[in-house]
Amino acid sequence: MSSFALSAASVATRQIPAADETNDDALMKRIATGDQRAMQVLFARHNVRVYRFILRIVGNATVAEDLTSDVFLDVWRQADRFESRSAVSTWLLAIARFKALSSLRNRAGEQYDEDFVANIEDPADDPEVAMQKNDKAAMLRKCLELLSPAHREIIDLVYYHEKSVAEVAAIVGVPENTVKTRMFYARKRLAELLAAEGVDAAWAA
Repeated sequence: MSSFALSAASVATRQIPAADETNDDALMKRIATGDQRAMQVLFARHNVRVYRFILRIVGNATVAEDLTSDVFLDVWRQADRFESRSAVSTWLLAIARFKALSSLRNRAGEQYDEDFVANIEDPADDPEVAMQKNDKAAMLRKCLELLSPAHREIIDLVYYHEKSVAEVAAIVGVPENTVKTRMFYARKRLAELLAAEGVDAAWAA
């Protein structure tokens, strides 16, 4: 692991500017000049979402932690290449997705094409689901895990990361119409799963 790899604990020990003190684009410009304080702020602002996004793909907390550090190491090294054509958060998730899928391929010991990887089911159990079976939020997480990886990814980006169709298309690397199609079938399938569990799923229909 690089000596630059950051952790939530190490960030917490430093006095960091308030989240709204400067925007992400300004931080990226500062990071490009070697400003480690700006890097710490960006990490503190985005590391949890990046980690959770990766974890949903790889299903392994240790791997997700390592890949999250790798994502921000790439940001440190490549900040001068960021051209503001998308939001910084979108750029981060695109890097995270690439690293997560690459990790799956490497762990399998084979090179799979994108369509094959998109249909690998994540067998990881969410301990919170097991502990809170009667909780609606836990039930939602359980049902999300039953979606195909491609559909789960779309729901994750749209609802949890609040990304637009255009942003999701940029992250996933597919046309916007494909995103819309996956979203339609993902919501339909999620509504069916929730209904089967006795949860009102009108919002997902």
